[in-house]
Amino acid sequence: MDTTPSTTMAGLGIVQAGADILTQPARAFDLPADADTAIGVIEDLFTAMDRVSRVHPFAKGMGIAAPQIGIDRRAAIVRPADPHAPAIILINPRVTTESQEADKQYEGCLSFFDVRGLVPRPLHITVETTTLTGELVTTDYHHGLARLLLHEIDHLDGTLYTARIRPGIDPIPVAEYRLSGHNWNYEQ
Repeated sequence: MDTTPSTTMAGLGIVQAGADILTQPARAFDLPADADTAIGVIEDLFTAMDRVSRVHPFAKGMGIAAPQIGIDRRAAIVRPADPHAPAIILINPRVTTESQEADKQYEGCLSFFDVRGLVPRPLHITVETTTLTGELVTTDYHHGLARLLLHEIDHLDGTLYTARIRPGIDPIPVAEYRLSGHNWNYEQ
């Protein structure tokens, strides 16, 4: 039986487009009081990410946000394209600065994996996250990593990447997308 990429993701427990949880802002954690809950959500995200990674390679890196696994909390994980780099855990993330310098690259989403869309994003961002002990940490991200984080933070804000696509430009079917297996290209 043939299945589409989206039905494969749904079978792996990924909430699909059309579900209300994907269009509503996720609830923030009150840390450190919610530390145990946050740890559980992060563990669930890693488990889901591992399931998905077994069936699809992600040359550009990958991310997953709690709403995509049916959890209404402000947490996400990003695995960079570099297989040796540690995963980035985002708890209550907030973008504090974005560069004016931007580019357009194709993105995919586990919640509607049948298409890819050309999305403009800033090349450089600063993100503030909260540790389990309630401390704020600020980190700068660039290029593809900035893109991955912004995609996941959008999920936590109830925004899908299709809302960022320029008017008149539609996502393309994954069958027409020719950049699978290749990282995004940035001039150095």
